[in-house]
Amino acid sequence: MDAATVAADWKARGYSCHVFDDPPGQSWDDFVHDTNEVVTVAEGRLALVVEARRFVMEAGDEAFIPRGARHSVINIAGGRTRWLFGYD
Repeated sequence: MDAATVAADWKARGYSCHVFDDPPGQSWDDFVHDTNEVVTVAEGRLALVVEARRFVMEAGDEAFIPRGARHSVINIAGGRTRWLFGYD
């Protein structure tokens, strides 16, 4: 997955695009934003928990997190996971 292609697509949809490259077990817990968010996995594997619902994301998967939703992102891969996120 090419980050520049994702960034261009998200820009056309009104979203920013940022990259995280997380080590195994990295957890970003209990975030709430005033904007909508999109997340996609470039490589590796994530668990995404949105309002207590857990989803497993593989490379190429995209998820939408609505504004005001409590969410967490956890690297569940055996190695590093590179993922992209953006806000509208």
